[in-house]
Amino acid sequence: MSKPKINQEICIGCGTCESVCPQVFKVENGKAEVIAEDCKDCNCEEIASSCPVNAISIEE
Repeated sequence: MSKPKINQEICIGCGTCESVCPQVFKVENGKAEVIAEDCKDCNCEEIASSCPVNAISIEE
């Protein structure tokens, strides 16, 4: 199972990840956070590639 991880140092809190998959990502205090490690409704790898600052990585 792949797990999304967010680099808090480079995250700009744009909310793209949360808007695509609110079951896994949430923006709080200006930064995105992972609130669940797995989601059956979205492709976290696709979401990671859509991050404008590449702050999301997927760990195997």
